[in-house]
Amino acid sequence: MSDLTPQSETPTPTTDKLTQAARETIYLCNFRVSVDGEWLCLRELNDISLTPDPEPAHEDPKDPIAIERLNLMNMAKLSIKGLIESALNLGRTLDSDYAPLQQFFVVMEHCLKHGLKTKKTFLGQNKSFWGALELVEKLTPEAGEITASVKDLPGLKTPLGRGRAWLRLALMQKKLSDYMKTIINRKDLLAEFYEANALMMEEEGAVIAGLLVGLNVIDANLCMKGEDLDSQVGVIDFSMYLKDGGHSSKSAEGDGQITAILDQKNYVEELNRHLSASVNNLQAKVDALEKSNTKLTEELAVANNRIITLQEDVERVKEESSYQLESRKATRSESTAEGQTMGETRKQLKEETLLRLDVEKELEVQIGMKQEMELSMKMLEKDICEKQDALVELRQQLEDLRAMNQQLSHKSHTSDASSKQKSEVIVRLEEKINQMSGTIKQLETSEKDLVKQARSLSSAAEKLLQ
Repeated sequence: MSDLTPQSETPTPTTDKLTQAARETIYLCNFRVSVDGEWLCLRELNDISLTPDPEPAHEDPKDPIAIERLNLMNMAKLSIKGLIESALNLGRTLDSDYAPLQQFFVVMEHCLKHGLKTKKTFLGQNKSFWGALELVEKLTPEAGEITASVKDLPGLKTPLGRGRAWLRLALMQKKLSDYMKTIINRKDLLAEFYEANALMMEEEGAVIAGLLVGLNVIDANLCMKGEDLDSQVGVIDFSMYLKDGGHSSKSAEGDGQITAILDQKNYVEELNRHLSASVNNLQAKVDALEKSNTKLTEELAVANNRIITLQEDVERVKEESSYQLESRKATRSESTAEGQTMGETRKQLKEETLLRLDVEKELEVQIGMKQEMELSMKMLEKDICEKQDALVELRQQLEDLRAMNQQLSHKSHTSDASSKQKSEVIVRLEEKINQMSGTIKQLETSEKDLVKQARSLSSAAEKLLQ
């Protein structure tokens, strides 16, 4: 619903970009979607405080992208809760025609489409969440079975149809929550497909992935053969979640009931406006198809006229050929020589055509050989570049080895000089030790002499005393 996106009074490049990013979504940015128990409440942003509790404190409450993420998260909560309760009350396996299940897939589709990057292809611009879902196969090998089954399904021609089939198969396997958590945890890979402020890149995506765990209690048997998943229009039916008069009596104040009813009325008017816009778009497509149909009819008429003229030309040529045959019968004797020349010219023409075919074959062979030569030259150039890089690396290693060798030689020279100095010091020390040992011996001998002299002196003194 491109008409439901908010329009600022002074358009800027940023607001234009945000509006373009939300052009394929079906949620109201002029309204705040909130959950009251089991029901959906819509409040106009101009009539309420812009500091709601559910939003984080760091986000701008006027940011339309943040409002879209919050609205989608609340819609996913209501859709999942309603699907689980209705399936448990039903008490049987769900099929493709079950309305709450269809609405769940529509809500999930819009959640996955939020903030998708536009990719340019040969056929124009393309926005599809199938590329993001293919990441699950790389991150979780057991998801390869689902991807292979989707690719083998007949009748799926668009990435959107493959993405819808993937969601249904994952729900039947009761692995949808696990797969969503797997890709949401790898935001570095999702950045290739989503903008930075997309739902899958923010906290709301993780909340929705956690809510999907409750769907494991549901048994579903969905037959996708014969179902047109490529051209389905995914419109969220808000009437399944809006409050009615019976539940509004629970409110304490009458003003709250009136505002809720007015909000619901505004929503219905907005939805009606979107439906009228979609009808206008379909009418424009019908007009374009009618114009193309008229062009085709005109071209068909022109082709018929050309066919008629060609038939007339063929009849005229037949008449001329019959006239020429009659004239040839009359002048058969004269035309024998001409027939011989015509045969020779035909032979020459055949020979020239054969030569031309041979030359064309040789030319094709030469072109193939040239392409092979170019390929081999590219491979040789690549090999030469690799060898040059290897030579540069080897030269660098050789220079490093030379530098290390010089350092080692310098260190060896310095160690030799220091060893020589140390040997000289050792020799000097040995000489000093020898000298000191000699002096010690001399002192020992002198000490012995002094002891002898002292003994002799003591003996002399004893004799004197006696």
